[in-house]
Amino acid sequence: MKFEIMRDRLLDGLNDVTKAISSKTTIPILTGIKIDVTDNGVLLTGSDADITIQTFIPAEENGDQIINIIETGSIVLQARMFNEIVRKLPTNDVEIEVENEFQTHIRSGKTEFHLIGSDASEYPLLPKIDDENKFEIPADLLKAVIRETVFAVATSESRPVLTGVNWIIENDELICVATDSHRLARRKVKLENLPTDVDSIVIPGKSLNELNKILDETSNPVQIIMSNQQILFKTDHVLFFSRLLEGNYPDTSRLIPTEFKTNITLDGKTLLQAIDRASLVAREDRNNVVRFETLEDNAVKISSNSPEIGKVEEQIPVHSIDGDELVISFSAKYMMEALKAIDGQGQEVIVQFTGAMRPFILRQVNDDSILQLILPVRTY
Repeated sequence: MKFEIMRDRLLDGLNDVTKAISSKTTIPILTGIKIDVTDNGVLLTGSDADITIQTFIPAEENGDQIINIIETGSIVLQARMFNEIVRKLPTNDVEIEVENEFQTHIRSGKTEFHLIGSDASEYPLLPKIDDENKFEIPADLLKAVIRETVFAVATSESRPVLTGVNWIIENDELICVATDSHRLARRKVKLENLPTDVDSIVIPGKSLNELNKILDETSNPVQIIMSNQQILFKTDHVLFFSRLLEGNYPDTSRLIPTEFKTNITLDGKTLLQAIDRASLVAREDRNNVVRFETLEDNAVKISSNSPEIGKVEEQIPVHSIDGDELVISFSAKYMMEALKAIDGQGQEVIVQFTGAMRPFILRQVNDDSILQLILPVRTY
């Protein structure tokens, strides 16, 4: 195997595939990057068995030669070392040659590295996914959907299925739900040509966070192919495979209240900033709890009290208060993350309550496609 390639293009590819590689893997070959050289270009693969990322660098692009392929072949090279070497090579011209079994030579300018590779035939095969259940979504919309839901997944492994985001297909709508049992984030998106064979899957939150980093580099539509065990995201020259979480995701639709005793409409940015200030005191206290109280004359009071630190109180104006008076306490962190997710910066938001110890919801005033639900905290 022998080829010449531009260092910057090789680095771009390595940056993508190394996102899937974990030093904690129990399969030694998965600490490496698989390099397949064909007549058409170079295919790089990285995997930790849960996530697999594959990127293709074409030999030619827009009439420009990017890779000079002298001899095809395959090799697995230790990912961390190979990445560091390529990053520090002195010129943009790189030659990689494999001879005598797995002896790999990396040359650039007057620098030459010798690495011992591994047999590519020992690298696990990519999962096979039938592309019947395929649909498209714009990259910026997919990024938004991930940003608005993935933060609410559980971080504890006590219920593994809650560490993922539940994607549900109903009619012509994709419904994405995440919950850690203390809060819930839901996003609905209308899309065309949604699959009919798969109606509910759970994608690990970790996978979606890694996918989001790759989506930063594309503006083209993303193709999504779903099966019962795997999901594949196709973008430009990158394939992103993720295993799905097993187990039944709880039916969260019944958690979302439909009748409310108190409705408050206010500026999202004002509320976020007030809670941020109150959390300065709350953060030092173990519970990070902020108190929220309706007042007369269309105002609410945000306060926090820590016996060791002190207390803070602030009144903010609201656009309207309908219904019962209310005093409720909640996590400042959860509330701020929910407001950021519904893009409550400079937007009018509505907060709807069903009582002091019942879950409440937040959404934009004229848009219920993004909904956030938070459970209050008992403070006595």
